[in-house]
Amino acid sequence: MAKHLIIVESPAKVKTIKKFLGPNYMVQASVGHVRDLPASSLGVDENNGFAPHYEIIDKKKGVVNDLRQSAAKADIVYLAPDPDREGEAIAWHVAELIRDKAREIKRIQFNEITEKAVKAALAHPRDLNVNLFDAQQARRILDRLVGYKISPLLWKTIKRGISAGRVQSVALRLIVEREKEREAFTPREYWPFHATLSTGTPPSFRTELIKFMGKKADIASEEEAKAVEEAIRGKDFIVDAVEEKERSRAPQPPFITSTLQQNANKLHGYPAKRTMQIAQKLYEGVELGDRGLTALITYMRTDSTRIADEARDKAKNFIQENFGADYLPPRPRIYKAKGSAQDAHEAIRPVDIDIRPEDVREFLAPDQYNLYRLIWNRFVASQMASAIFHDTTALILSGEAQWRAKGERILFDGYMAVMPKSARESETALPPLEKGMRLKLEKLEKEQKFTQPPARYNEASLVKELEELGIGRPSTYAAIISTLQDRDYVHLQERQLVPTDLGRIVCQQLVEHFSRLMDVGFTAQMEEGLDKVAEGVENWVQLLGAFASDFNPTLEAASKNMRSFKSGLPADLQCPQCGRPLMIKFGKSGAFLACSGYPECRYTSNFGRDSEGRIEAVEREKPQLEKMGQCPECGRDLVVRKSHTGSRFIACSGYPDCRYARSYPTGVSCPACGEGQLVEKSSKKGKLFYSCDRYPQCDFALWDRPLPEACPVCGNPYLVEKKRRDGTKIVCPASGCNYQREDEDAQARQ
Repeated sequence: MAKHLIIVESPAKVKTIKKFLGPNYMVQASVGHVRDLPASSLGVDENNGFAPHYEIIDKKKGVVNDLRQSAAKADIVYLAPDPDREGEAIAWHVAELIRDKAREIKRIQFNEITEKAVKAALAHPRDLNVNLFDAQQARRILDRLVGYKISPLLWKTIKRGISAGRVQSVALRLIVEREKEREAFTPREYWPFHATLSTGTPPSFRTELIKFMGKKADIASEEEAKAVEEAIRGKDFIVDAVEEKERSRAPQPPFITSTLQQNANKLHGYPAKRTMQIAQKLYEGVELGDRGLTALITYMRTDSTRIADEARDKAKNFIQENFGADYLPPRPRIYKAKGSAQDAHEAIRPVDIDIRPEDVREFLAPDQYNLYRLIWNRFVASQMASAIFHDTTALILSGEAQWRAKGERILFDGYMAVMPKSARESETALPPLEKGMRLKLEKLEKEQKFTQPPARYNEASLVKELEELGIGRPSTYAAIISTLQDRDYVHLQERQLVPTDLGRIVCQQLVEHFSRLMDVGFTAQMEEGLDKVAEGVENWVQLLGAFASDFNPTLEAASKNMRSFKSGLPADLQCPQCGRPLMIKFGKSGAFLACSGYPECRYTSNFGRDSEGRIEAVEREKPQLEKMGQCPECGRDLVVRKSHTGSRFIACSGYPDCRYARSYPTGVSCPACGEGQLVEKSSKKGKLFYSCDRYPQCDFALWDRPLPEACPVCGNPYLVEKKRRDGTKIVCPASGCNYQREDEDAQARQ
């Protein structure tokens, strides 16, 4: 009989950890949180020190029963959820539920799931950390007070079912205010000039006009541009000064959660939530052929750039063996963490530097390979020597005009040697230049341009902004962005975060009536307060009390003064049918225009906004109905229609008299059960996916569009369509098969 029980957070870790331990250990999973505040009531006694009322989550009652039974059989129970506040809270709640059954309870944690790390943790157990638990508990209660008390006001004044969040609402404010800046922006015309010059022998080089008539070149109209062009024509171009210097550039530190999310979004377009899901799998373990189930990266929720001495030493040996001693820095690189960073665990790094991404590519899904390669490259580079550049800056005169040319040449690639070629900087070397040298004008270019409004946030830039402002923490960034989209407050447009009209009015209501709660500085102060609770220097009840003393009077005032927008928002447009004002209303499928004369006038329309934010009615297009044979129930034509969430389905043209309908087929047999067909479906958020038509008997599903074509390399019975930054590809989904080709028919299939 096993003597010890280890309780982890995720079932995926169970198999990985069991590999390292003998028969004296049982390993079970809590499957995340087991207790939480009730769903149907506040669950917080504000008059009794904010005492929470926790309940076992309904779907976890069986899990809790199993854990209690196993705990009763063990000499020692080791609680091993993730090494952060959330993990400490899970451990605490599990302990409370098994305390009457367990003989002894200890807490262990590890930053990587390796045999050495797990056994070291077992050799050095500790007690539960009450400060970490209190910090998580305070955050949960704060979020419950805000969400549970403000959301009903939004239901009453805007639309039922929407919500407010202590941190998500501040993030929404950032997005809305950026959009307002864009709409208020007035473009300014300007005309940059460039001259392509040569010494008479290749290469030619490009210069930029920086001064004219002794002043900064600020050419604001076509007339001014023509005058400058006339003044330049026919003038000699003579080198006035040449400055040369060496410059070194140090590598960036290894990834923390925020920088990993930013880079994965910039380079691969992964949303923060998807990045964390991929990283979770790499952390918990992936099947790597003969290596078996292997954890590839350290814990991925961290804001510390610290690296273990052992990992740094291994990196040093790897770099020396594979690149040479010149690629090592003069002294080991130690990166200083920000003042607010929690230094409980390391930066995100590969568990074993000797497992190169290319070595295990055949065992990884494409997104797993992409993320592992990012993490591996960044870590190795972070421990390498600086790159050295030779910079040249030349100033060139032509009459009253001064031009500048810049060039750089890589003298030593340093850390760049480990980066993919696409990530390296291209050289822009200038030819040898000397003061007084006469140059030949090959091309003179001028171009009309206009200043651009501030860029919208994308996921990467929003995560960066939240981190810099001290809003949220590594474990919350993905959830913040995901929640804003789930609530229909924000949508993605060409990978940019654009506020919806619903998001705008929610933000307006909250800013007007909860100005302190929506203040960026106040939110950052609350995060600092929670950090102090975790450090044991602030009391969590006092923190909540200080918050409530301001929040409760504000809430009472808002309940009396908050305006209602149930009838909609003015659209500044007239109804084309009756002439009455049109209003923006919020329905189940999003915002739409409706006549204020309803029910007498039933006019409705979709709408969009122009570049300045003005509303424009968009008439709904009549769908082109594709014929799909005869209805088996009434004999009328079958046609293809679209559901309100975007997926296609086949229905009888005689609706509503005949209600026959079926899912849209892909022509691909289900690879899991072999009996069903894969059909087109869409999630509540409108994302297409493809699943077996025998659901729930078979729950196979995939996001990529399956194509009824066998792989010409491995014979897999179907291929899939993948949309990537460099275009749409047709690829084989079979593990270990790298077949892919360009998709020339993607548009025809849409």
